[in-house]
Amino acid sequence: MQNNSRPLADLMRPNTIDEVVGQTALLGENGIVRRMVAAHKLSNLLLWGPPGCGKTTIARALANSVDMDFVPMSAVFSGTADIKKTMEVARTNSALGRGTLLFIDEIHRFNKTQQDTLLPYLEDGTVVFIGATTENPSFNLNNALLSRCHIGVLEPLNTADLMTLIERAEKFIGKKIPLNPDAKKHLAEISDGDARFLLNTIEYLVNAKFKKNLGPDELDNVIQKRAPLSDKSGDEHYNMISAVHKSLRASDTDAALYWVARMMTAGQDPMYIFRRLTRFAMEDIGLADPNAMQMALTAWQVYERMGSPEGDIAMTELVIYLGTAPKSIAAYKAQGASYAIAKQTSNLMPPKNILNAPTKMMKNLGYGKNYVYDPETESGCSGQNCFPESMSRQSFYHPIERGFEREIKKRLEYWNTLRARANKDSEN
Repeated sequence: MQNNSRPLADLMRPNTIDEVVGQTALLGENGIVRRMVAAHKLSNLLLWGPPGCGKTTIARALANSVDMDFVPMSAVFSGTADIKKTMEVARTNSALGRGTLLFIDEIHRFNKTQQDTLLPYLEDGTVVFIGATTENPSFNLNNALLSRCHIGVLEPLNTADLMTLIERAEKFIGKKIPLNPDAKKHLAEISDGDARFLLNTIEYLVNAKFKKNLGPDELDNVIQKRAPLSDKSGDEHYNMISAVHKSLRASDTDAALYWVARMMTAGQDPMYIFRRLTRFAMEDIGLADPNAMQMALTAWQVYERMGSPEGDIAMTELVIYLGTAPKSIAAYKAQGASYAIAKQTSNLMPPKNILNAPTKMMKNLGYGKNYVYDPETESGCSGQNCFPESMSRQSFYHPIERGFEREIKKRLEYWNTLRARANKDSEN
């Protein structure tokens, strides 16, 4: 290995799918990739998964399994002209009885025109196409391309898979890696499912020629720790905030703290997190705990004034408060219901009794006629109609028997009772 300029990760790349570590959902007995190999016939395939999980490796192994030419291409550096040139060579090979597997890495980087360029070649079978992407295909690839491909979802390698790779690396190199058993497991854990990072680190450790085996803390000191997996605009960004939101909704405060910590340690914008936490306070807690919104705004303001790390505790306290608060979407439902009716009845005027009459003409038209000033009534509720005259009374807000909304429900019932009594008296 020492005399080869190729990186260890490339030198150890499996030649067949039987040698690939992990990804049993795709490579197991009933997996789509396994079935393709068994049938000795490949179909167009999109491989979606995080970095270092084996997308390129699986594509190469598939080409080897059916004896096809493997033609790799990167969507970052290639364009329409490169696609057409590759297809001309593939057609020539096809005429000679040789198949071509076209592998395009980072396929989501191609624009719509570049993706459309592939379609006729996939349609007539000039190539078998395999695309690799770290982004959600349904968001980043057009429907025409998606409809011509199977989707294979790859997961990050687990710790056991990465420990297997460490053993393989030691056999391949012919020597032990300078790590004690705890440090080996630590390396597998901090690799965060990325086989490429793991093997690159092993290569560095072997070439560094340490005089003794390193422990976990010493390993952290000699390598740059892997940055947490969380981009700031793609799938991982939305996956993380979704996990925060759903954990809070489930009142799983510890899980919410974990996902917020994941976002913060990955360098996510704290202002974005505060905005989403404030939204949660409004939508999912609502009037079950009116203090939740104020708590969110206060924590946000504290962080803006103090910054990190002093202000980080404000976010932590907010997450704990929201996670442990009673939950209610009654106000959110009331908004949706009232908006829906408002759109259907947008031409209806308010009843004249609750309209002001600043001019004589408006007074002559009946504006403000029979209006009752409720605070001056004996009960504080006149029962007068406040909906459009041609519209029946509506009920949008239905508070729940939780938190402060239990008190609100009592208040509503009180006012409704007074309103019904006032209307009954007026009829008599």
